[in-house]
Amino acid sequence: MNLFFFAMVAIAFGVSAVRQIAWTPGDGGDAPMQALTNGMVEAASGSVTLSIGMVGVMALFLGLMKVAEAGGLLTILARLIRPMMVRLFPEVPADHPAMGAMILNLSANALGLGNAATPFGIRAMKELDRLNPRPGCATNAMALFLAINTSSVTLVPTSVIALRASAGSADPAAILSTTLFATFFSTTVAIVAAKWLQRFFPSDLPEAGAPEGASMPVERDPSLVVEGGYPGWVSVVALLALIGLIPLAIVYGRAISPWVLPGIMVGMLAFGWWRGVLVYEVFVEGAREGFEVGVRIIPYLVAILTAVGMLRVSGALGAFTGLLGPFTAAIGLPADALTMAILRPLSGSGAQGYLASLLQNPAIGPDGYIGMLTSTLQGSSETTFYILAVYYGAIRIRRIRHTLAAALLGDLAGVAASVVICSLLYAS
Repeated sequence: MNLFFFAMVAIAFGVSAVRQIAWTPGDGGDAPMQALTNGMVEAASGSVTLSIGMVGVMALFLGLMKVAEAGGLLTILARLIRPMMVRLFPEVPADHPAMGAMILNLSANALGLGNAATPFGIRAMKELDRLNPRPGCATNAMALFLAINTSSVTLVPTSVIALRASAGSADPAAILSTTLFATFFSTTVAIVAAKWLQRFFPSDLPEAGAPEGASMPVERDPSLVVEGGYPGWVSVVALLALIGLIPLAIVYGRAISPWVLPGIMVGMLAFGWWRGVLVYEVFVEGAREGFEVGVRIIPYLVAILTAVGMLRVSGALGAFTGLLGPFTAAIGLPADALTMAILRPLSGSGAQGYLASLLQNPAIGPDGYIGMLTSTLQGSSETTFYILAVYYGAIRIRRIRHTLAAALLGDLAGVAASVVICSLLYAS
């Protein structure tokens, strides 16, 4: 991200410098360097205004998620996906702490609880490393787990909805159907790719549920215990129901979307009340966390929105769009969306800032095709390289084998699915 940020600023400065040298006062308008200065200040000021607008929505959603989490929704999801996880990861014993940590991580991701998902994910990697017969080399289970993580199994993309709301979208939750469609295909491709590629990237030692090389004792952490699981048929029915929601969301999405946000609020509060949660106190606690998150991202938005603003004012972004636009637009991926698709796996804060700049652009807006497409890309994908660096770095894995290839194939499937669904629903 350091290189990316510096490159954007340097390119904007270089283009403006060339234009400044060729500029004469008789050309009219501000001098290129003066325009760049004005653009920097306006972008920095606008990023803070945008962040303040996001704080309320972030607090609302994280408050609701906290109520659902306190009511045990995370545990319910964990028990629901446990039968599928046991089959996806046959080399991990069903009662091993690694299985519990992975289940809780994916359940938290599905609820959009990123702050809770990351600690579970790192703990899962450490527990998986206990089963690793060859320390320093990723196992098949590690590669598959990270491929699923990078495909972003998120049912409620709260941060994107907050961005769209702060940008004045007429229907901030309209991306729920498109992100569900895209994330389903990205996750499916990531799983298939990880399973298929593992045969071409063999490790030097075979994996097993209890390998001879894993001599470290297994501690039973109660916080990672997922008691049993629902019967297999319940998980299958739930998966089929989720798949069935995709065509329903596509067909009736426009009619249903106005009901989504009020329905989520009423549903989660009712669930918490039914489970005996003190909904007001817990909501306020979660909203406080949301406020802190909203404030915490201000520096990141200032950095990336200022850099993007400089690129736009300097003319460099327009030149880039003009160069690639005719090629990528032919397949439904305008240059602005292509930039988003490239940036998303590299930097979460950078992609969020870039999305914010696009949604605020009057020529694009949150509800047009590009706004919907880039919102879907953000909501249905993850920061692939960051996840790999953090999770593998936590256990000092140097040989990642097929992990990156499987993750990038999932990302590519997510981009393709986003283009398809947004073209069907929103292309004019």
